[in-house]
Amino acid sequence: MGHRLRPTLAFALTTSLLVAVATSAQDPFFGVRQRMVQEQVQGRGVTQPTLLSAMETVPRHLFVPEESRSFAYEDRSLSIGAGEFMSRPYLSARMIELLELDGTEKVLEIGTGSGYDAALLSRLAAKVFTIELLDELGTRASKNLEYLGFSNVRVRVGNGYEGWPEEAPFDAIILTAAPEHLPASLLAQLKESGRMVVPVGRYVQDLQVITKTAGGTEKRTIIPVHLGPMHN
Repeated sequence: MGHRLRPTLAFALTTSLLVAVATSAQDPFFGVRQRMVQEQVQGRGVTQPTLLSAMETVPRHLFVPEESRSFAYEDRSLSIGAGEFMSRPYLSARMIELLELDGTEKVLEIGTGSGYDAALLSRLAAKVFTIELLDELGTRASKNLEYLGFSNVRVRVGNGYEGWPEEAPFDAIILTAAPEHLPASLLAQLKESGRMVVPVGRYVQDLQVITKTAGGTEKRTIIPVHLGPMHN
């Protein structure tokens, strides 16, 4: 099922809440968020200006349970409930940067989780469609994204392997959970010349960038990663 956000309300919240959390006077996490970006993200080689700006603005602490907020900007993964975890900030940034978004794209994310990565993507792309298998997480993320004003994000609770065929093709697809093999069903929903960022494998995966071409695909392996398995 999908949840369409209300654009007028979302715009008002964007101009109030997001501006508020981005200023040191009203956000106690302002300083630690700046340090997170400088030390954990930019300091490790992520250079995309729009992504760095998004990470400086998006309130990561509001995407984790209240009891974990003091750890939200540390170099660690965090429990978000239902046995699932939010990736550490650098990995989120590295994977999103590999999509090479310029602001015009329609993006599909598989594995909404807390909604934090979808929030970052919303600042870098025209439209974001994100699918979460677990109803508890998908419903919470949808409400949070709407409340914070990310009006160009739609959330669906469902099987990520099925993708979102009625909105295909997508300019970019990103998976935050790891399939053992590249899902052909998702590749079919990727536009020609589009990019897919996907961790492929079992316990330790290869983070791959798949570019769809007229004759098939081109693959680049980036780094080994350890993400949770993709279920259906």
